[in-house]
Amino acid sequence: MSPEQGHACHLLASALALGVENLRLRSNLEGLVAERTRDLQVAASRQRALLHLTNNLVRNLDREPLLHAICDSLEDVLPFDRASLALLDDARDHVTLVAVTGALSDPRDLPVGHRIRVSDSVLREVIGDNRPRLRDELDAGDLIAEERQLHDLGVRSYLFCPLFFDGEVIGTLNLSSTRRNVYRPADVELVGEVAAQVALAVNNMLTYEVMEALRARAEQENVYLKRELATEHGFSEIAGRSDSLVRVLRQVEQVAPTSATVLVCGETGTGKELIARAIHQASDRRDGAMVKVNCAAISAGLVESELFGHEKGAFTGASGTRIGRFEFADGGTLFLDEVGELTLDTQAKLLRILQEGEFERVGSNRPLKVDVRLIAATNRNLPDAVAAGEFRADLYYRLSVFPLTLPPLRERRDDIPIICAHLLERLSHKLGRRFTGIEPESMSRLMSYPWPGNIRELQNVLERAAILSPGDLVRVD
Repeated sequence: MSPEQGHACHLLASALALGVENLRLRSNLEGLVAERTRDLQVAASRQRALLHLTNNLVRNLDREPLLHAICDSLEDVLPFDRASLALLDDARDHVTLVAVTGALSDPRDLPVGHRIRVSDSVLREVIGDNRPRLRDELDAGDLIAEERQLHDLGVRSYLFCPLFFDGEVIGTLNLSSTRRNVYRPADVELVGEVAAQVALAVNNMLTYEVMEALRARAEQENVYLKRELATEHGFSEIAGRSDSLVRVLRQVEQVAPTSATVLVCGETGTGKELIARAIHQASDRRDGAMVKVNCAAISAGLVESELFGHEKGAFTGASGTRIGRFEFADGGTLFLDEVGELTLDTQAKLLRILQEGEFERVGSNRPLKVDVRLIAATNRNLPDAVAAGEFRADLYYRLSVFPLTLPPLRERRDDIPIICAHLLERLSHKLGRRFTGIEPESMSRLMSYPWPGNIRELQNVLERAAILSPGDLVRVD
């Protein structure tokens, strides 16, 4: 090969090498452009998803729609097979799952309402340190209880993030996947942005719920107080000086300052409600409400709603949240009249309140704690009802910590003239007439009558006689 040919070959080789390098650089550049384009598309998609999330959150204040909006919006942001939202309780030692979604959201496994002790959970670091926890390979090795449950569900990686608002953690946002290495460190920042939006929305929801509860309580308190003002309590019905009545009143003085549950027993019309009110007025809860529930007057289908309250949509006709009598009596006294008429299912829930001091409204899994002193009353023989399987034995023993038995009127006949004098004084105000007393012959009939309806029957008889009597001396025919 001549020098000219060699030089030409060298030039050709250089040109070919330069072309190959240009092709390689172009390919790399196109790859970088494509990768950057994908990153920008992903970023834009995530920004759209965040915007969509924000729009969904600001439109909802009610719990269920908001939680559904959060779960639905998460699907557009990050992959997951299970997502959950957990909120800290007031004591900050447990979290409660308030929303669960995804392919692994079987209600039998870590369902909505499930409570987790923070100290025993992987959430301890998330809540205590206010930082996300990412685990990309969840194997069956060294797992704590909650991780073991997730592993048994098929979870192989997870990303848990704190919900931080106004200087403190209020809960956690939890994403899990059945695949390993799904979540990257870059996802932590994105989930943090999502969590910030969710925390704001959840705080707004909680604030709204508090305000709605206060509004509902104020409305129901107004209705209740109007009803109470329209009710004649008839404290004169406990008038008397008989030994049997004095013994009961001494027991009232002894038990009133305590927090003991009281069971008032006695026939219909013996004044069980008045004894309950006397206990309340002599206790340190006198400044709180005494709320009465007549268990026999409420249909079986509504008694739980009446006692425990209900959430909006809990059943047909539940158009709003209702505060139950237990919640309304918080800090005061709840008087359950005719407690022996409660169904066995309701008895079980009542027992839980007595044991744990908490309950759930109908249609809710969120436990509510109350501080209520319970006074129950019945005209039934509860030991016989227990033997017949109509009343729970464990509830009976819980209620009868301090039993009081009111004597029937026929066993305190000497009190009848005193009671009649007080009742006539009330009737004078009610009827706008002055009554000076009862004819002697009529009083003899009143003293000898057995009074199966007790004081209530005596009150009705006297009112009818007072209306029919032409003068100021009442005659009972």
